[in-house]
Amino acid sequence: MNGFHPPQSAPAINAARLADTVLAPRHATPPIRSATTFAGKPGSEFLPARLVALMQQAIAATGLDLTGLTVLTEAATGAYAVTPVIAAMAGAEEVYAVARPSRHGSVGVAHASVEALAQAAGVAGRISLLAHVPEDRLGAIDIVTNSGHLRPLGARLIKRLPPEAVVALMFEAWEFRPEDIALAACRSRGIPVVGVNERHPSIDVFSFLGPLAAALLRESGVALAGSRVAVICDNPFGLYILQGLADADSFAWLFPDTSAMFAADWDAVVVALQPSSSMRIDAHEARRIAAMAPEACIAQVWGDIDRAAFAEAGGTVWPLQAPRPGHMGILLSALGPEPIVRLQTGGLRAAEWIRRGGAALPGGFAQMV
Repeated sequence: MNGFHPPQSAPAINAARLADTVLAPRHATPPIRSATTFAGKPGSEFLPARLVALMQQAIAATGLDLTGLTVLTEAATGAYAVTPVIAAMAGAEEVYAVARPSRHGSVGVAHASVEALAQAAGVAGRISLLAHVPEDRLGAIDIVTNSGHLRPLGARLIKRLPPEAVVALMFEAWEFRPEDIALAACRSRGIPVVGVNERHPSIDVFSFLGPLAAALLRESGVALAGSRVAVICDNPFGLYILQGLADADSFAWLFPDTSAMFAADWDAVVVALQPSSSMRIDAHEARRIAAMAPEACIAQVWGDIDRAAFAEAGGTVWPLQAPRPGHMGILLSALGPEPIVRLQTGGLRAAEWIRRGGAALPGGFAQMV
């Protein structure tokens, strides 16, 4: 992990090292730096001028410069429409943006979202909107992003990239999912898979994790002020989630796993466990949580949960629709475009850094998978 710096206002968390930690509401603990958030909206409702300003700020903050490089990425809807536009605004020579039909919209809708934003930014001429991966152009790609409309990045695609190409993971290296990218093919070609240090001061996406967990709990009907919330988390998300809930006037405890959790009058249990090949909360653990927190809402931020076991025990898991295996139960875009702009810009910056011969150093932009 590159440059993990815990919230400076939480010495109690550091001392407890993520076990049986409690953080009281904001009047007891000063908040960490705040993150500007927005209500979740369809892409068409985001103000183009605001999005362009956010992208300009993120490019300037990170120093992203894609001059002379060619980027293969996705054309998506909502806040994720920004990715190809950021690349073009940062000087990319060519940007290929591929869309597929999805539950978020058709290919046409995705193309229209990107086109409108690109026109507002004045870079539409450098973005090619496509419905398929441009097979005949793969040999000229410098950076390919691990984006939803391109995944999985299979061995066939990897083998057609030039040897100097870089795969941008678009999140932290420890969050890598084997099903997303043919890692063995990348290794055999010497093509680096580059994660981004989301905690880098110029990116600072982790500061949105607390507001994100709070948003999920509010959606479930939990009134945060004065609520008792157990947070089960085995990864760096925990400190930020805990602080965010404290900033929302909740009493939040942090546990590294279900075995450390104790019975109490919990209003909610937040699950944020790093996914694996099996359920992170299996039937046995689900029954244990249900027994210790019988009236609590179970909020699935991250990590696969045996929902059937919770239902049998009379528990409720939110969101009601299960996310795809290994994926988050709520996306950063629920808070508006700013965290997505920062994340996508950071992901491209990390890849650009490695593509231009930089090294992945502790505290820097890039992390190697």
